[in-house]
Amino acid sequence: MSHHAKRGFLVSLSGLPGVGKSSIARLLAAEIGAIWLRIDSIESALRSSGVVDGDMKDASYRAAYAVAADNLALGHRVIADCVNPWMLTRDAWRDVALTADAELLELEVICTDRDAHRHRVEARIIEADGGRGPGWQEVVARDYRPWTRPVLVVETAGRRVCDCAADIRHILAL
Repeated sequence: MSHHAKRGFLVSLSGLPGVGKSSIARLLAAEIGAIWLRIDSIESALRSSGVVDGDMKDASYRAAYAVAADNLALGHRVIADCVNPWMLTRDAWRDVALTADAELLELEVICTDRDAHRHRVEARIIEADGGRGPGWQEVVARDYRPWTRPVLVVETAGRRVCDCAADIRHILAL
């Protein structure tokens, strides 16, 4: 019997609120038996604890990096579901995978249909705490920076969640 741990993998999602990241991540995690790390859930828990008031800074991301590292070290599949707006956060996820000797798949989720994206933002309810997410003006004003290295893109406009998840499973060869 080998004593080598099996190699985990990390799917790191990025994209503006309302493009479909959580819907895809939830379905994909269920289909492939992955751990779904949702930043919105972590932020909600930190806020309700009373430990963090106002600006969360990077507390939720740091907590998610640590949980991802622990699970990747055990050989688990992990899906990081967050806006991931800057190369700084994208590089941090990459470093988590490298440190754990895990495979990494970086994906940017987009919705090029502006009307559909706006409708999703305005209609969605954040499941973690029942509160509403950011409004449309907050989403379009967000400091979301372009990728400076190649990244695979998942377009959600006019597509079903199951088809987007199937595309990712195909990329992962699962």
